[in-house]
Amino acid sequence: MQFENLYQELVNGAEIIRTLIKGVTQTEARFKPDPETWSILEVVCHLYDEEREDFREHLDAILSRPTDPWKEIDPQAWVTARGYNDRNLAEMLENFLAERKKSLTWLKGMASPDWEFEYTNPFGSMKAGEMFAAWVVHDNLHIRQLVELRQARIVKLAEPFDVGYAGEW
Repeated sequence: MQFENLYQELVNGAEIIRTLIKGVTQTEARFKPDPETWSILEVVCHLYDEEREDFREHLDAILSRPTDPWKEIDPQAWVTARGYNDRNLAEMLENFLAERKKSLTWLKGMASPDWEFEYTNPFGSMKAGEMFAAWVVHDNLHIRQLVELRQARIVKLAEPFDVGYAGEW
């Protein structure tokens, strides 16, 4: 595994997310293209909670507390249970970025982690390296989601004009 490159992807991911949010108003951040799609605000809240309650927590558990049961999480339920779409976009973005900074500091402070170390739970086994790599991929999944939401926002801002000349989306 290329830790330094993946670490840099986490650094870059935070900056990409910050940039994708730039210029989005609170009203626009709450917009949902359809009932099943998350809003920009919901994505940012999800990233914040995942940063502090999932990836860092679970990677630390694999590496430092392999006999402890994992903290149970329910990211899908959190969207409504935690009222994501009622929160403040700027505040939640800053919360996410602050948690990411903590994560990056923690990752850099690890002394020679065993990325091959495997944790087994009732759902199966996972190596520390797999958890770390999944963390990076998780960013990209939501970056793609934010790009799609930005596209919907831009198309809406352009109304009543057709944007087809730009090319196929």
